Amino acid sequence: MKLLNEARHLIKDNIRDYGMYIALIVIMIIFSILTDGLFMSSRNISNLLDSAGYIAVLAVGVMLVIVIRHIDLSIGFLAGFLGAIAAILLMHVGWPVYVVIPIILVLGILAGSATGFLVAKVGIPAFVATLAGWLIYRGAILLATEKSGTIIINNDAFNAIGNGYIPSLMIVNGVHLLSLLIGILAIIFYIYSTIRTRRNKIKYNFEVVSKEIFILQLIFVSAIIGYITWILSSYNGLSWTVVIMLFVVIIYHIITTKTVLGRHIYAVGSNPEAAHLSGISVSKITFLVFGSMGMLSALSGILFTSRLQSATTTAGTLFELDAIAAAFVGGVSAAGGVGKVTGAIIGALVMATLTNGMNLMGVGIAPQYIIRGGVLALAVIFDVLTRRKRA
Repeated sequence: MKLLNEARHLIKDNIRDYGMYIALIVIMIIFSILTDGLFMSSRNISNLLDSAGYIAVLAVGVMLVIVIRHIDLSIGFLAGFLGAIAAILLMHVGWPVYVVIPIILVLGILAGSATGFLVAKVGIPAFVATLAGWLIYRGAILLATEKSGTIIINNDAFNAIGNGYIPSLMIVNGVHLLSLLIGILAIIFYIYSTIRTRRNKIKYNFEVVSKEIFILQLIFVSAIIGYITWILSSYNGLSWTVVIMLFVVIIYHIITTKTVLGRHIYAVGSNPEAAHLSGISVSKITFLVFGSMGMLSALSGILFTSRLQSATTTAGTLFELDAIAAAFVGGVSAAGGVGKVTGAIIGALVMATLTNGMNLMGVGIAPQYIIRGGVLALAVIFDVLTRRKRA
């Protein structure tokens, strides 16, 4: 009884952090039942993660933009435009992949930095500056593809980024061994880092959960990692898209939780005036966050173009709205200062799961938009209500 009470209070006090994880699990269980297990098949889970990759990458970047109380509407067409540039450099200019990808990422940083300059230095509202970018990049895509229309990419190395899988050491009874080993290492790393964090908190007299709840948490998360890894290993293993997505999550999680820059970002988002008085350069943080957003837009464009194996005139359409929705569903606060990288990824997975599950059930596109809009509205209502309770 004591254990149940502690677990109930823990979830209640951290409902913002745990709410979307619970929602994702419930949604997956419901779709698995409604599709007679088809939803949880190895092939479908692998396709779901691959299809969510380019939006998840955008969601991480836009989450940070919202944390500092801004918005970026240009990221969708920026991703589409840079994807088209990548296709042109590969197919028309003939440059190799290892040259094209760094160039596209640098162009993304420059584009994001330009937006950051307009917002941080010139003082143009982010909504207006990024809306201008939306129009500019939309026109740029049309210019880049007006001669040839859709640009088909016949480059195996580039197309493998969005459609390929990591090599396997060997296949044992249909299971990709390398993917399985990566999953085991991920579980070991998770357990080690979590135990280390708990010991540090105890050392400095911070409040921690009981040992029983802590052990249950370790078992629960390790079981989820192990189950997902097993599902993917039973198909084609980990895709390069998933690997890239995990790499982005790890890097940005470390930046936001373990570095001075991360603390400054949240300080600016919580109270820009107080952050300025504390010696933090608000304009510098704004500039860096938008530059980061540009780089992630470029990476998203690479992932999408590679998955499609072509650059089209409509690439990037509604990407920004999907990413913003994912960030809000993942727990970022419209008031700024609150949001997690892991939450943005979970939000992207929730939205991708809804789309995937409804497609498997044969739900029409019109009801899909209505349901996804309803989920977004509920997420924002949830955010407002939790902030009121804490206030």
